[in-house]
Amino acid sequence: MKKGICLGCVPGNTTEEKFANAAGHGFDGVEVGTITDPAERKEICKLSEKHGVVVPSVMNAAHWDSPLSDPDPAVRKKSLAGVAASIETAVAVGAGTVLVVPAVVSPDVAYEQAWERSAESIYSILPLAERNSVVLAVENVWNKFLLSPVEFASYVDGFGSECLRAYFDAGNIVAYGYPDHWIRTLGGRIDKVHVKGFDAAKHAFVQLREGTIDWPRVMAALTEVGYDDYITAELGPAGDDPAAGFARISREMDEIMAMA
Repeated sequence: MKKGICLGCVPGNTTEEKFANAAGHGFDGVEVGTITDPAERKEICKLSEKHGVVVPSVMNAAHWDSPLSDPDPAVRKKSLAGVAASIETAVAVGAGTVLVVPAVVSPDVAYEQAWERSAESIYSILPLAERNSVVLAVENVWNKFLLSPVEFASYVDGFGSECLRAYFDAGNIVAYGYPDHWIRTLGGRIDKVHVKGFDAAKHAFVQLREGTIDWPRVMAALTEVGYDDYITAELGPAGDDPAAGFARISREMDEIMAMA
């Protein structure tokens, strides 16, 4: 498995410093957000090559403010434009995956509506992903949607495409489930993995080795299903010393990955 981190979680005053810090702490890759500026995309490519840190995935930016499940077609159209920009970003920086939040259930959006609208939206953008060999990986987040591993697997399978897979977040699951159960159910559908600490008793995100996540079980499950891709940390340094906090994240990532 490969060691990754979200670029926004890496300390540094410039993108160059962030890449250098990621490389210096042994990270194989960094996940970036949607980038629309061609010059910035070129800079990412240059820094990636210079520091030997690849960009395996892009985190789509538009799916919260403009959900793919929104009742307003204009909002869904805006969201799809954001996914398209993320696919373009992925192609430009050499990433193979775009993280997508598929839907948001709300007082005005029923569960069935979220499922139907998000599926229709994703079906419309999936051909673009397929033409560019980019995977759209839907993530389990606190959006009141896809609340069981069986349902998550069914949602992914419904598209019948190798370019629509799952982005599994171990930390997000702990509030209402067990990560290793979800991993075994999702199996080969998992395209990428996010990690962060979570304390179920406090219902709070914490540092990686704090909280109630049973990391040996998580890593055993990933090994069992044959997962051998990026484990990407999605948390920033704790404390008043960013350098020390980042070193801790790196060290704890190493400890967790050694459990596989």
